[in-house]
Amino acid sequence: MRRQFVVFSIIAIAGTAAIAHFAWPPFWWALVVIAPLVVFGFYDMLQVEHTIVRNFPLVGRGRYLMEALRPKLYQYFVESDIDGTPINRIFRSVVYQRAKGITDTVPFGTELDVNSIGYEWMNHSLAAHNPQEADHDLRVKVGGPDCKKPYNASILNISAMSYGALSKNAILALNGGAQIGNFAHNTGEGSISPYHLEPGGDLIWQIGTGYFGCRSPEGRFSEELFAEKSQGETVRMVEIKLSQGAKPGHGGILPASKNSPEIAAIRTVPPHTDVISPPSHTVFSTPLEMLAFIQKLRDLSGGKPIGFKLCVGIRSEFLAICKAMIETGIKPDFITVDGGEGGTGAAPVEYSNSVGFPLNDGLAFVVDALVGFDLKKDIRVIASGKIFTGFHLLRALAMGADMSNSARGMMLALGCIQALECNKNICPTGITTQNTQLMAGLVVSNKRQRVANYHHQTVKSVAELLTASGLDRIDQLSRTHIYRRVSAVAVARLDEIYPYPETGCMLKGEAPERYYSDLAQATSDSFGASCPMPILG
Repeated sequence: MRRQFVVFSIIAIAGTAAIAHFAWPPFWWALVVIAPLVVFGFYDMLQVEHTIVRNFPLVGRGRYLMEALRPKLYQYFVESDIDGTPINRIFRSVVYQRAKGITDTVPFGTELDVNSIGYEWMNHSLAAHNPQEADHDLRVKVGGPDCKKPYNASILNISAMSYGALSKNAILALNGGAQIGNFAHNTGEGSISPYHLEPGGDLIWQIGTGYFGCRSPEGRFSEELFAEKSQGETVRMVEIKLSQGAKPGHGGILPASKNSPEIAAIRTVPPHTDVISPPSHTVFSTPLEMLAFIQKLRDLSGGKPIGFKLCVGIRSEFLAICKAMIETGIKPDFITVDGGEGGTGAAPVEYSNSVGFPLNDGLAFVVDALVGFDLKKDIRVIASGKIFTGFHLLRALAMGADMSNSARGMMLALGCIQALECNKNICPTGITTQNTQLMAGLVVSNKRQRVANYHHQTVKSVAELLTASGLDRIDQLSRTHIYRRVSAVAVARLDEIYPYPETGCMLKGEAPERYYSDLAQATSDSFGASCPMPILG
């Protein structure tokens, strides 16, 4: 192919010159097109990075063009409504429709295969209530016995996404939507920016391993900065991030291309550098120390709800935290459970695909552990994962969560088209970029109302699903209300798949057998195992 290109180049240039000289002089202008192609072709032949282009000059570039277009062509012309990933067209459409306030009903029945393994549904009641009489503002009080300033939270809030990962306009629109709809906006570990404060929406301030916003120039936690910011009027709760579903066991990542001088000043880091948070905290290294840190933050904040977020990994480590709660009497006010299936954060593919408990399994474990240690009555559990519809939220509540956070749902409400360019600073919708020309296309006044609309309609759908089940309150939901097809010929309730433990059983030494090994390894003074795993056989 390289030899053919050389021959083609000679013929093209010689032929152009001959036609222009002997027949039609204006044909010299053809060289404006031919000459650059020849130059590019010879460059392709000489470069050493891409074998395909080297062997097939110019023509080989078509491969990279088609590779770039493939995700777009697949999304718009190939995939069905139920096949798209990470979020299929059905769920993207319902978010767009509810955000825009247009018809969100569907004709002709479900497109889902109700006979496929994994299909889930809830059962209705013949004593269903009137949906017009349902309370459409479902809320939960967050704050345990030691909390002086409990927060009356919506059951659906904006999950953690930092300024830096998201644009200024995206943050303004999200927080503006939270202010309109009276729900909370998690700052993400990038700290509180002026754009979180300007609209006046309620905030959940997330403190990550980098301690951004409350760190000294050396990167240590600063009690003075934390006390100053946490007592701000719009800061309603504080969340310590232990790990996140996008990359559990891996620190947060802010690419250098997004780390502007303004963002660097907010985080107290050098600008135009990759900002990679440590994978673990430096303020504490044991469950006992972690709970002491929680108490310190509660005191410094003036008594606001303090909790932590994690993607469940080694189960004995969470059980160790529960043992430390019993030993010290110090309890978080809430625990956010993130799903290992990933989220909006940029992450290595191995972490998104293959590390951490998926949301349903992690959520069931955390709830069961709290019930087993008789701690659940004082601690709210927040589910953070693929929450797009009222059924997704209701299922999480049935599993044992008290409320839920959504990141990708809120991004779709902002206008995200799932271009999958979040980590490249070239987001075409202006959401996950610091490019001022791209973010200018995101009109805050329009998008904040869409965020509020989506929240309102989703919570309303939960209220109406409750009435269909004949229930009056969300705390009446349980795993018995959700069914899952587990084989071609069998279905099971979630309480059969995830059996409830007896309240306080882990304190009495009567835990279910499935927890024996993890409980034996859990110790309040270490996140590591207290003894080696038994060797069987």
